[in-house]
Amino acid sequence: MTQDMSETSGSPLPDWARSLGTPPHSGRFREFPEAFRVEEQMAFTPEGEGEHLWLHCEKRNLSTAQLIRHLSHSLEVAPRDIGVSGLKDHTALTRQWVSIALAGRPTPLGLAEQIEMEGVRLLSFGRHPRKLRRGVHRANRFALYVTGEAVTQGSLETRWNALVTHGVPNYFGPQRFGHQGSNLTRARALMARGWKKKQDRDGFLLSSARSFLFNQVLSERIEQDNWASGLAGDVFNLEGSASQFAGQALDEQLRARLTALDIHPTGPLWGRGESDVSGEACALEQAIAEHEPVLVEGIEKAGAAPMRRALRLCLQAPALEREGEGIWLHFSLARGGFATAVLRELFQHPAL
Repeated sequence: MTQDMSETSGSPLPDWARSLGTPPHSGRFREFPEAFRVEEQMAFTPEGEGEHLWLHCEKRNLSTAQLIRHLSHSLEVAPRDIGVSGLKDHTALTRQWVSIALAGRPTPLGLAEQIEMEGVRLLSFGRHPRKLRRGVHRANRFALYVTGEAVTQGSLETRWNALVTHGVPNYFGPQRFGHQGSNLTRARALMARGWKKKQDRDGFLLSSARSFLFNQVLSERIEQDNWASGLAGDVFNLEGSASQFAGQALDEQLRARLTALDIHPTGPLWGRGESDVSGEACALEQAIAEHEPVLVEGIEKAGAAPMRRALRLCLQAPALEREGEGIWLHFSLARGGFATAVLRELFQHPAL
């Protein structure tokens, strides 16, 4: 059974199981911002008119929160009137869309000069009728430069090919839990007192608690070797879609679709209410929940709705390119996927 590492070490986060086992070699990544590149991929572009100005921005060595504060000051709008689809890494070179509410105001002249600063560059812009909402981007495209023993010894390339073929465990990354798991520690304390919106306005602590339970389930299923092959009673997610369905029994057709990466088993984003999961899959999730009564009860009392998340990620358009002493890894992940979930399968690193 996956353990709560608060009982076994000084860290609140476990060393969750890897699908390929512990990597034999160490590696280095994010040694400079340009070595970790992320580009948001949208399914649509601004329509050309409307109350909101959409900006396609490139940022270097800045968090999304810092970018929002800069745009708020530069364009004289309240932070609440600025929308983003996702939060992008700080120590990285990233490109993302940002919307600015400008009802009754024209697009500023000299827009690029007005908002550009060290670390911020405007790539394009356009008007749109609606504010940019969280989670509307389709995917993120990554280009990551990796060096170290895993590259020179060849283990990275072997493990990479296995991930391309079989998929990646869809863990929430360490950034979801805060520095050294601080968000999870705070979430435990808040859930024990009783979750209140005024104490977690953006829901980060509630999200951290739900993400931790999901990772616990995924880790246990990797240890049992059924995270990708499925269990009776699983709810499945259709690759490249938000569509989900309950499978009940695992027949040959479902097994073939799982092998082909066409569908993926799902795990719980815990909440209050009924779930479609049943049988062995339900029993496993309930066993995990019994080890975390404070988090489970706190989430349910907070009124979070139960949801499901795929246990497996596919690497979209993967490519590996050698350059100098390192390797560039190119791939896209569906919205909600973490690049750190890919890297922790490839090499050892303290941040993974």
